[in-house]
Amino acid sequence: MKSLKIACLGGGSLYFPRALGDLAWRKDLSGSEIVLYDLDGEKAECMAEKGRDYARQAGADLAIRSVSSLGEALDAADFAVTSIGGSGAEITTDVYRSTYHEADISIPRKYGIHQVVGDTCGPAGMMMAFRSIPAYLAICREMEKRCPGAILINHSNPMSVLCRAMRKYTGINIIGLCHGVQGGIRHAAKILEIPARELECVWIGTNHYYWFTKVRHNGKDVYPELMKRVAAQPPEKRSALSARLSRIYGHQIVYSEDDHIIEFYPFLTQLPRGRDDLPEGLAESDRQFNGAADVIRAIKAPVSNVRNEFMKKYQSVLGQITLTDQSTDPFAGEGLAAMISAIAYGRRELCIVNIANQGAVSNLPWTAEIEVEAVTDSCGVRPIHVGEAPLALKGILEKRFVWQELVADAAVKGDRQLALQALMSDEMAIWPDKAEKMLDELLNASKNLLPQFFV
Repeated sequence: MKSLKIACLGGGSLYFPRALGDLAWRKDLSGSEIVLYDLDGEKAECMAEKGRDYARQAGADLAIRSVSSLGEALDAADFAVTSIGGSGAEITTDVYRSTYHEADISIPRKYGIHQVVGDTCGPAGMMMAFRSIPAYLAICREMEKRCPGAILINHSNPMSVLCRAMRKYTGINIIGLCHGVQGGIRHAAKILEIPARELECVWIGTNHYYWFTKVRHNGKDVYPELMKRVAAQPPEKRSALSARLSRIYGHQIVYSEDDHIIEFYPFLTQLPRGRDDLPEGLAESDRQFNGAADVIRAIKAPVSNVRNEFMKKYQSVLGQITLTDQSTDPFAGEGLAAMISAIAYGRRELCIVNIANQGAVSNLPWTAEIEVEAVTDSCGVRPIHVGEAPLALKGILEKRFVWQELVADAAVKGDRQLALQALMSDEMAIWPDKAEKMLDELLNASKNLLPQFFV
């Protein structure tokens, strides 16, 4: 058995019950140590206790504890798993309800940009990256000193920008982990009335936006049948835009939910009356993520009893999360524990990850962050070659890769000019004079978390 040290950073995040449960079921990780660190130490200890409870239920031989410093968490670590939402230690159970993200949504609305999720593209995605990247680089610098051979597995958004910044500015081995492709395969399988595990799929794209380029079943090309059925049946709720665009491009969009898909197109700046003009289902999504009002509450200092009330809510939410009945594999879920085990033991297994292209898609940049099928070994993961991106997708993605590069560089350098260039290269671009004013407002709303822009 491998005795690993796995550091969970942002360890109070409500992502970690899923990760800890996944790890608890992996018997080949018995004897490992899981260490949780968070800026909010009380949350980290609550999560550690949750992990210990999971270990007892699963009969897992895992040592799980919280620590008070990043250095202690990372000393001699083999893996670091990160879930950092870009809101500092703000008192919130949900980054989408943080006052910082609310400002990311409400300020652009004044300028005619009506974002829905706001964690991948657009002004909100950019601001989330600006607040997160310094923290991620600090983690990587500490890893370079304390565990340079360790692998960092990131779960946070904006996934591609965070991974690109860490890969470009540090020497740490970075893997991004999401579940969008897995959900898309299940969606296609449901349409085809075929078990998801029986589909052979090839896709091309970046996090939250990809197209199928090949779909086969038992050696037969079933892509034409998939497209035929998509065109013939009414789209599922919140997937009307995705279905329509799939018909236009002749390639099925993998991640079928419109709330992310719309961020890759200019439609969010073309709404005369705002959110009420969003296509079917998206207005509801907007309210789900961003509340009922068009103007989100202003950032304000918490009242004295907020901390106690928050911890009650946090512990209540945590208490309602139960242990799953098994570890996930990379094609039924994210497969975190399966991937860690495969890398630790040097097994060659398939997984779905966010990594640098490295020629996997031959007509896209080598350094572009793509979400792709990859093979594990003792060095980490390597992408599997999937061919060329269709021309229309190539155009959409190349512009997105430029945006990701500009945002990563602007965040690291605190460069407002690069930030403005990112806004102007985004699909949600507005008139330059308005973009400059909006940028100033956005940066000032997060000023206490963005010292690099105010030196």
